[in-house]
Amino acid sequence: MNLKRTSVKTLEDVKIKLAALWAATMFCYLYADILSLFRAGMIEQIIAGEVSGFEINRAFLLGSAILMSIPTMMVVLSLILNPVANRYTNIILGGVHICIAIATTLMPGTGAYYRNPI
Repeated sequence: MNLKRTSVKTLEDVKIKLAALWAATMFCYLYADILSLFRAGMIEQIIAGEVSGFEINRAFLLGSAILMSIPTMMVVLSLILNPVANRYTNIILGGVHICIAIATTLMPGTGAYYRNPI
């Protein structure tokens, strides 16, 4: 009987850790976005409507909103999903976000920003 209580407690600890990791991911995205505003010419690019070769239009804004909504939703979903759904959802969406992070780091114009110390 104690074994079952321990496993439930362990399961809850994992859910809390996953929720905290998704919250940290969200804050890292926000931190990077705010720091990118300090790059020379970034504000002018935003005002002109094109940043690093990407036009700022409705599709770009929708994609950005969806990208930021996933970690926000995963904070809650990590706490309420059953263990099997939680595992697969975190693996799939975590993998998607890792691929997006790698792709945005390798984009022309941004790679040098991340490699050079300030």
